[in-house]
Amino acid sequence: MLRLVSWNINGIRSPLQGAVCQESNNCASVTMKRTLEELGADIVCLQETKVTRDVLTEPLAIVEGYNSYFSYSRSRSGYSGVATFCKDSCTPVAAEEGLSGLFATQNGNVGCYGNTDEFTQEELRALDSEGRALLTQHKIRTWEGKEKTLTLINVYCPRVDPEKPERLSFKMRFCHLLQKRAEALLAAGSHVIILGDLNTAHRRIDHCNAVNLEYFEEDPGRKWMDGLLNNIGCPAGSHVGPFIDTYRYFQPQQEGAFTCWSVVSGARHHNYGSRLDYVLGDKTLVMDTLQASFLLPEVMGSDHCPVGAVLNVSSVPAKYCPPLCTLFFPEFAGTQLKILRFLVPLEHKPILDQSALQLSSQTLVQKRQNKFCVRLTRLQPSQASSRRGQKNMTSYFQPSSSHSQTSASKLPTLHLVETVMATKTPEEEAIAKVVEGEISASGAKEEKEVLVSFWKSVLRGPFSVPLCRGHREPCVMRTVKKAGPNLGRHFYMCARPQGPRSDPSTRCNFFQWSRPS
Repeated sequence: MLRLVSWNINGIRSPLQGAVCQESNNCASVTMKRTLEELGADIVCLQETKVTRDVLTEPLAIVEGYNSYFSYSRSRSGYSGVATFCKDSCTPVAAEEGLSGLFATQNGNVGCYGNTDEFTQEELRALDSEGRALLTQHKIRTWEGKEKTLTLINVYCPRVDPEKPERLSFKMRFCHLLQKRAEALLAAGSHVIILGDLNTAHRRIDHCNAVNLEYFEEDPGRKWMDGLLNNIGCPAGSHVGPFIDTYRYFQPQQEGAFTCWSVVSGARHHNYGSRLDYVLGDKTLVMDTLQASFLLPEVMGSDHCPVGAVLNVSSVPAKYCPPLCTLFFPEFAGTQLKILRFLVPLEHKPILDQSALQLSSQTLVQKRQNKFCVRLTRLQPSQASSRRGQKNMTSYFQPSSSHSQTSASKLPTLHLVETVMATKTPEEEAIAKVVEGEISASGAKEEKEVLVSFWKSVLRGPFSVPLCRGHREPCVMRTVKKAGPNLGRHFYMCARPQGPRSDPSTRCNFFQWSRPS
């Protein structure tokens, strides 16, 4: 049996991975191996790894018992990316990054690109530059003992952003290129499985809110899947594509079979999501060898859950891994170039003649003398200040002759006034002290009251959280992130998880803007 699993992991460097791995202090390589073993698959295809070559670490790339292959985004860091981990017993005979062949190496390619004349070179490079496709080709043996070729296309299709309408065209061109490559491989005699996140809920049964979505069937992504898939397992329609949705092959009418949920709204609690992840196999392979197709919603750690399939075939491993394997990366293979390789050894340097050495020694002596002179100059601030004519600080406080004469003439008069004012009886001094104390106390009290009232007006504390009308429970505050006049504004909404409107235990439709602070 050959067990395949696909999972949009939403970042391979995130804590690995919810319920699958619970010991965060373990080594990353041990944790990654435990994740793969818990999934229990011979081949694991991951999407949205969000790593590039420069940040990929050896513990994530090199796992004992597996050989791995990565495709990275060349346009953005921490974005997109796919990876395939194969057990050593399922080592592929070929591996290739991308759909167009532009990033293929000379050896170990999968090949079979089909007719891509309708795409320009710039368009092909743009479609493959986000690291969304990775192909591995395997030798398999059927129960009849026949050896055949199986090509796995690990794919992460683009998502359509409502604020970026140009991404819809990008997605459809990518899907069109994917279909051309898959059909070319089929024409060359290879079985093909497309597995990964297609970012499209194919049928109404695959979406939690399809009833309220206008023009559901008119979506370009769904129309593309209609042409890609065969009508087996569909109650109606005339789909005649070369591939079969393996899950709907066994469960054509299963409701609530979702693979993706909103994390912000807590929709997974009520299974309020959509099915975006698929394992699609060519018609002959599915009907002859498919044993099971499954979802793993109990596996946490991402906003997606793993999906998979089991084939009644055995893998024939290759003797050597393809060149794309991470085992051959210089930084992981122990063949990394050292910085000493870029330096000329000492014995190979040209020997300077005696005159050049004497000249350099004289130059060094002259430099040291100049530095010594500079230091001596800095040690004589008085001379420097005299040259600059800088005044001392006390010169600004010496009175002029006219002011000194005037102040001297007024001093006796001031002394007499002070003597007259200073003559007070003991009773008058005691009364004056009492009056001064009362004045200072009342002033301090008034000043304290003013300060308290001021800070109370400034530090009013948080406003009371409103209660939703549906459940009379405290709401949760959210922030508008969509571009527009309300960008950045805060609002309150029901704190319960999102779910069907018919279920009273799910989130109600309460909404209230937050008062500005």
